[in-house]
Parts: sequence; C-alpha cells; structure tokens
Amino acid sequence: MSLTGTECDLNSDQGNKDPLSFLQEIVEATSSFKDRYFETHSIEDAINKSKDINDLIKKNLEIFNKHEQLGLSTNKACYHFLKGKLLNICSTYSKEAELLLSKAIKLDPKLVDAWNELGECYCKNEDLIKAKSCFEGALKEKRNKIALRNLSILIRLDCSSTREKKLENIEKGLAFAKEAIQLDPYDGLSWAVLGNAYLSHFFGVQQHPNTLKQCLSAYSQAEKDVVAKSTSDLHYNKGITFKYQEDYLLALQSFNEASLYDPTWEYPKNKAKELLRYLNEIQDLVNSKGKFKPKKLQQILQSIDSKQLGPYMGGSYTSSNGEKAKLTEIPYESMKPGLNDEKVILGKVICSVRNEDIVPFTFCTVDKAGQVIVTTVFNLADGKGVIIGDSVAIPEPFVTDVDFSYRENKFKFRMVRVETPVIMVVNSKKLGRNLQAGVQMSISRKFD
Repeated sequence: MSLTGTECDLNSDQGNKDPLSFLQEIVEATSSFKDRYFETHSIEDAINKSKDINDLIKKNLEIFNKHEQLGLSTNKACYHFLKGKLLNICSTYSKEAELLLSKAIKLDPKLVDAWNELGECYCKNEDLIKAKSCFEGALKEKRNKIALRNLSILIRLDCSSTREKKLENIEKGLAFAKEAIQLDPYDGLSWAVLGNAYLSHFFGVQQHPNTLKQCLSAYSQAEKDVVAKSTSDLHYNKGITFKYQEDYLLALQSFNEASLYDPTWEYPKNKAKELLRYLNEIQDLVNSKGKFKPKKLQQILQSIDSKQLGPYMGGSYTSSNGEKAKLTEIPYESMKPGLNDEKVILGKVICSVRNEDIVPFTFCTVDKAGQVIVTTVFNLADGKGVIIGDSVAIPEPFVTDVDFSYRENKFKFRMVRVETPVIMVVNSKKLGRNLQAGVQMSISRKFD
C-alpha cells in the first residue's frame, strides 16, 4: 500500500456511500498500513516506519476534516470515535485522540471499540489507572480479546503492597490472556500477551523451565500472525525467554531481530550487550580457571574430598519423606548433556560471575581432575549464594554444552543448571529452605 492509497474524496470516488463507512475504511486501511508495513517494505525501511505512518495519518486527517459536518450529522459518536482511532494509530500519545474518544463514549457508552481505543490512548500517556478503567468498561459491554489482553498486561504491572496480591495479579493476568486466546485462537497479539504472562509467572511465581517452554510455545503461535511477527517487542521477549532457558545464541539472534524491526528502541541492543558481557566473563573465567595461580589452584584440587558429599555420600540418599535415591559420584568430564540420572558431582567454587540480572546466580567450580564447569542457580533468595572455597555437590546435574560463535565472539564451556538451591550440598551440609526464594516450587521430592 502506498502512502496515498487511502487519499480519496467521498464526493468524487464513493458516490452515495454512507460517509461513516467511507471514513471507517480509511481508518482500517491506515491501521493495516501500520500493522502490515513489512509486507510492502523491506526491513531496512524500519527506520522510516514511524514517519511513513504519521504522514499517512496527516493526509487522512485532511479527509476527515473535509467531511466533518457530514460525519457529525450522520452519527456524532461514531465520527468522534473514528477520528480518535485514526489519531491513536500513532505510536505516541495524542491529547486530541483522548478528547475525541472520550466524547464518543459520552455520546454512546456502549461503544466497545471506543472504550478499548481510549484505554490504549491512556496507556501511551502512562495513565494506567484510567486505562484499566476503560478496558473494564469495555468488558462490561462485551467480553472481547482487546480488553482482555490489555487487562492481562495492566494487572501484571500493578505494584501491589503484599506478595499475596502480586501473585494473585499474575494468575489473573494469565487467566485474562488465556480467555483472549479462547475468543480468537488466530490472533497473534493475544498469543504474544499470553507468552508474556507466562514469563511474568516464571519471574513472579515459579522459576521452572516448563514455564519457559510455555512462553516459547505461545510466541511461536504469535509468529504465525504477520501483525504480531513484525512487532519488535515479540522478538525482545523471545530473547529474554531464550536467555533464561540458556539458549544464548537464539537469545542474541532474537535481540538482534527486535532491533531490526525497531532501530530506535535501545532495550534489545542493551540486552544483547549485557548478555555478551556475561558470556565473555564466563569464558574468561573458565579459560583462566578463576584466574587462580597454579600453586593455589593445586591446593584447591587437593582439598576436594568425597566426604564433602555429605548426605549424598555412600552411593544413595534418603529424603525427608523416606524416598531413597541411588547416587554415584562422577567427575565433570563424565557428565553427558541433559539430565544425569543417579549421578552426583562434587567440586569447589573458584569464582562467581557478575550478572546484571539477579537471576540466575552464577559461579564456577573445579573438580579433582581440574575440569571447570559453570553453575547457574535459580530460585535463590536475594543476597544468598556460595563463596570461593566452598565445596558444592549437585545431584542428578542437568548439563548444557555451550558451543557457538556470534559475530567476533566464540563461546565453549559446560553449564549445570540448578532449579532450586535446596538440592545442593555446600561444605558437606544440605542447604536449608531459607536459601530458596519465596516462590512456590514444583520440584522432585527425591532430594527434599
């Protein structure tokens, strides 16, 4: 669609067509131009997208102004709504759009689309309380996907005073997103919001890998819709999810794609830089074995003793509920990628890794043979962790072999992911629940 694709005149081109139907077609065409911009433009044109949209809005406003009297005489509420919606297509807040949409609702309180547009207008002005009220107003008139997915976002942004209320809001946000999908299973924007709701659940309720899989499944559904696929925030949120799933190459590629769709948005670029700093520091510490001098490192290796397995020593472990698990100690090099059933590893902490995000807590350990692994711990209480010299035993370690290149960076190291600190034995003692973050965990009872 060209910028002049909707530039026409009611009198010359539309004959006796209802003026509001004509104006509605203009608004829908303008909205489609924005949503499907990359169907007619290359990704290199992304830098011009905002200007092209604003130019088209400006051209079409002239048509609205030209036919204002005719539109108002036909249906004031509808005319104000359509003009307000046209102005609201712009990515930035418009005071005029707010006034027009407010007028439309006063004239016709049952105009569901006007409630939703006004809510989105308030969101752009960061007036989230009024926005929430608008979407709730839309739902009172009719259950609809736009109000539901926006309420999913807003209720999860609510800074509640208590943890219980925060958890309740996260669950409500997830429920709203699921209902939006039920109303229209083919709407990519609703799928994207569902993915974000699962991501909120991961951070706020339970840092479980299955939740990340649910995120990515929702994002995959969203990408089937060209409108959702061309939004930079979808790729940014995918990048965040891949990062915590420890699929670092996919995370970096997703951040890059987000930047391509919106070159003016700094968040994806900054996140990519942060992740590269994190990975490069890991690689440096693995290569240098924590930057220890050979003599000091040798002393650490000699201090590693199977007695430090504590309750995991002796080939088996009995949990607090009486469940017995077989455990065989193996060196780091004997671990296989994925879950290592009925195995336990032991090493000593040689360094921690700076991470600009709180999650996960990251450190490196070395075993008797001098092999170094990176350990990432999730669901760890704030301010808790291990220190250099601590012995750490991990039962049934889940292993990922990181091995990829990105631009001028090369990464190759072995990682062990720990979903909850309570399964670790540190300095011969099993960690207590006071080291676990205050979230509801779904973990195996085997090592409880």
